[in-house]
Amino acid sequence: MTEASESAVPAKTLYEVCGGEAGIRRLVDRFYDLMDELPEAAACRAIHPADMSESREKLFEYLTGWLGGPPLFVERRGPPMLRARHLHAPIGTAEIDGWLLCFRRAWAETVVDKPELTAFLMPRVESLAAHMRNRD
Repeated sequence: MTEASESAVPAKTLYEVCGGEAGIRRLVDRFYDLMDELPEAAACRAIHPADMSESREKLFEYLTGWLGGPPLFVERRGPPMLRARHLHAPIGTAEIDGWLLCFRRAWAETVVDKPELTAFLMPRVESLAAHMRNRD
């Protein structure tokens, strides 16, 4: 393969590497299942509604676009402005830790074992979670 033809091959997006729509659905479904199952996620679970179907859909839409897939969240709900959208919920250390625990486990269980992808993405996920803090 020549250099010119190699550069013509499009790189996969993180969305594609994660399995596209089906992969993101698996990740999000496992994430919310874990939130219901893990005692360590109780504080995070407590700030969510009893029926988390809308929460599941919103996270699916957001992650789809954030990982390079179709911008579903923006098309359906407007700019993410995640921190502003979460100001109604008290988010401190326990909520962030529970959220991250669920995300890390769901990621490990549903996304292909790609250590380099995990090493790249997790600091960004952790930064996003920390950005959501709105109480000490």
